[in-house]
Amino acid sequence: MISFSIHGVGVSSGIAVGHAQLISNALLEVVHYQLPKYLIDDEIKRFSDAIATVTNDLELIHSSLRNNSPAELSAFIGTHLMMLADKSLSEIPKDIIKNEQCNAEWAIKLQMDEIVNQFEQIEDEYLRERKQDVVQVVERVIKVLLGHPSQLTTDQQTSAQHSERKVILVAHDISPADAIQFKQHQFAAFITDVGGVTSHTAILARSLNIPSIVALQKARDLINDGELIIVDGSQGVVIVNPDKSILTEYKLRQDQWEIEQQKLQRIKLTKAVTLDGASIELFANIEVPEDVAKVKAAGATGIGLYRTEFLFMNRREMPDEEEQYIAYKTVAEDMKGAEVTIRTLDLGADKQMNPDTVVTCANPALGLRAIRLCLSEPQIFHTQLRALLRASHYGNIKILIPMLSTLAELRQTKLMLERAKLSLRKQNIPFNENIALGGMIEVPAAAINAEAFAQELDFLSIGTNDLIQYTLAIDRTDDTVAHLYNPLHPSVLKLILMTIKAGEKLGKSVSVCGEMAGDAKLTKLLIGMGLRQLSMHPSHILSVKQKILQSEMSKLNANARKVLGLTDIEKIEQLVAKYNDI
Repeated sequence: MISFSIHGVGVSSGIAVGHAQLISNALLEVVHYQLPKYLIDDEIKRFSDAIATVTNDLELIHSSLRNNSPAELSAFIGTHLMMLADKSLSEIPKDIIKNEQCNAEWAIKLQMDEIVNQFEQIEDEYLRERKQDVVQVVERVIKVLLGHPSQLTTDQQTSAQHSERKVILVAHDISPADAIQFKQHQFAAFITDVGGVTSHTAILARSLNIPSIVALQKARDLINDGELIIVDGSQGVVIVNPDKSILTEYKLRQDQWEIEQQKLQRIKLTKAVTLDGASIELFANIEVPEDVAKVKAAGATGIGLYRTEFLFMNRREMPDEEEQYIAYKTVAEDMKGAEVTIRTLDLGADKQMNPDTVVTCANPALGLRAIRLCLSEPQIFHTQLRALLRASHYGNIKILIPMLSTLAELRQTKLMLERAKLSLRKQNIPFNENIALGGMIEVPAAAINAEAFAQELDFLSIGTNDLIQYTLAIDRTDDTVAHLYNPLHPSVLKLILMTIKAGEKLGKSVSVCGEMAGDAKLTKLLIGMGLRQLSMHPSHILSVKQKILQSEMSKLNANARKVLGLTDIEKIEQLVAKYNDI
């Protein structure tokens, strides 16, 4: 057997060694055929029965969730149930069957392609990747129509539970509903052809703490059922049919990684302080109120980024003020006085939250999104600001504004905040009159003009994901240029430094809440550049804290100056790697 490796995007760290179990991709098995008119009604009934079967399956899975299951799982299943109930999937395919006299599988696939195309026009990356939810739901329906089991067979379950060998799932894509069963049967890892860092599959992988790699492109075609494979989630590498020497090496790495993870638990309650006494605050990023449990388990100082988009997604109507207020208040109370920085709505061009009425844009990354969208929809923004202010009475809430690029946007935002405060005063509703207002620095124009923004804000937060994308003119979701997306580009580092210096000059705190904050290989550089606050996924906090505990501020500052003096990316990467190991 030939040994080879496949590279993708590692979304959940760790190393797994096991045998491949291929999961079928029903979409690839769909064929088109014509039906005589007298069979159309029967075909429509067959389609309706399939929808009902999948709905029942998902409801059963939802009701059987364990109390300690990750909060994301229930939300994802709920999302899929809502999609199934929507007319775009449950009714329109019936019209296609009738009008085109085609089979049900072909009809729902045609409708899926149309919906996916609409999702691809959305400028916001997170929402754009929700098209995978549509694909996953449709695939479950097609599996039923094709007569395939929608869940693992009894034999597969027994094998997974009782076999001594570890099983690694290989699929074109994995839905959250399937992943729940995979977790219950203790599979070692999963890898998929599609997906991105912010896809539901990636989020789920991190919450379940299973080594996982996505965006492998052709893994399912290249790997055979039962083949021995190694999944290195840290490096994003899959090794197929490894020889004895490679297998021995990776099993050693696996043991070492597990030992390191156990050691990290020892520092959970230790404060993040350098060897020479400099204190660093480590905050956590969350998406739903239920994530607070993970924040506390990781020993985070507070919440540095609460993404409120989750409340607005996958629904036909905007959440009202009361629903938002309860969500924000829950987080504030659960954090018991610790800081909770809540980012206002950061959506893209999908104004009405309805995939049937998506506003298309020639270049969506540069279109109507985040604060631009909020200012163009003042009633939606006013409702959210009122909810945030009301919740501020119950905890230490701070408001964060995304994607600011001009002072005019900031001043208009501040006027709307004052209007929301005034409306609450008139109703005698309590709130924190001195609530802190911060701005995200994720557009180069804002970084260059950071000092002016710092003068009018209480704090700054650097969103490195978009800052890198806009600085380097690279769509990070485009596979053809993704390799050019580099956080260590000298221009990116200069913009980060400019923002830090602006905060220092005006006495305003500056944090980083993008992916750079959670990358332990960059921790020493960021702190050496002057950062004292980092916000990341809870699972990254302990590894970042470990770097801090091993560092001396005087050395970090000197090393950072040397890095910032370079203009060649390769030399920067080499120097950062060298200092990271010291």
